[in-house]
Parts: sequence; C-alpha cells; structure tokens
Amino acid sequence: RLRLQLDEIEHSDGALAAALEAESRARAAYEDVASRLTAKREAAAKKLARAVAGELAPLKLEKARFRVAVAPRAEPGAQGRDDIAFEIETNPGAGFGPLNRIASGGEMARFALAISVVLAGASSCGTLVFDEADMGVGGAVAAAVGERLARLGRDRQVLAITHSPQVAAAATRQLRVSKAEAGGEIVASVDMLGQKARKEEIARMLAGANVTREARAAAGRLLAGA
Repeated sequence: RLRLQLDEIEHSDGALAAALEAESRARAAYEDVASRLTAKREAAAKKLARAVAGELAPLKLEKARFRVAVAPRAEPGAQGRDDIAFEIETNPGAGFGPLNRIASGGEMARFALAISVVLAGASSCGTLVFDEADMGVGGAVAAAVGERLARLGRDRQVLAITHSPQVAAAATRQLRVSKAEAGGEIVASVDMLGQKARKEEIARMLAGANVTREARAAAGRLLAGA
C-alpha cells in the first residue's frame, strides 16, 4: 500500500498531464458532436415551422406565426448544448413568446393539433387526447379541426372531447358523456351511440333542446360527408 502511495506521489505530474489531455480530447469530441447536433436541430426547426405554418390558416390562426427557438443552454449536458422552445406570435408586431404562456386555451389546442398532424409520422405515441380543440370556432374551421383529427386517427387512437357537431361527425365512433343526479350524488355516464342515436345527438348539438327536422337533415349531411 505504501509503495502504491509513493508511486502515485512520484508520478503525480504525469498522471495529471494525462488526465488533462484526456479531458481535452473528450471536450473536443463533445464540441464536435454537439455542434453537429445543433446544426441538425436548427435545420429541423425551420422545416417544422414551415410545415406547421401550412396548417394554421384552416384552423383560423392565419395571423399567427410559429417558430422553434434553438438557444444555447446555460449548462451543456448529455442532451447537447441547446434549449428548444416552441414560440408563437399571435398578433403582427406583438413579438414572439413561449407557446404555453401566450396562447389561449383554444389556441393552444389548435396549435397542438397542427403540430401533431405535422409530426404524426414521426411519433410513436399510440393515443392522442384533445380537449375541445374546436374551442371558439365553428363552421368551416370546426370542420377543418374534425378533418385533421380524423387524419390523425387513421394510424392511432384519437380521443376528442368536443361540443362541435362538425368535429363529432368526423369521428369513427361517437360516445355521449352525460351527468345525472342519483341518490344525492352526481353520476357521470358514457354511452356508445349507434348510427340512429348518433344522428339524433348531432342534430341536438346543432339545434339545442328542440331538435327540428331541419337539424336532423343537417346532421345526416354531416355524417354522410364524414
């Protein structure tokens, strides 16, 4: 033990020099790999931003701009030396800011939908859940939301909570969620709707409490085009 300690003392300068050289080589290798990773991220960020931009106008976000910010991290690590953030500008001249801080609930859902549609082929996620992605929109925009949800549903399971008849009509299956009082408690129930019940439910979503013949005809047209 003493011989080993003495050997370490006598050759400490050489050991330190070797360690510093190894550190220098490792740092140079890290910088090379990190630089190439940053370049790939910046190229992918521009490609993703262009693809998402093409989805915004049909979702009534035509004035919004989306970008992927790639910025240096304070402390580089195993994931590289970049911080990645989704940023948006919802009004011209307002400036970009973090998506999760600037977007309203409805905007957030639609941005998430646009990003999911663009990245669908690259994602391994088997189930996607959207909570009122149609919030604050109707008509053609709601139909565009429904069409994109249906497109995502071709190769994965998509669950969408919606109050929009256009979105509901685009689904493969429709479930009705209702609440009722039973024994002094509120009980929620979920019912799978058959074709006839589904048409009636979409007509109710169109017309409200009093379902009219016109509403049923409109519901039939929505389902026929889904």
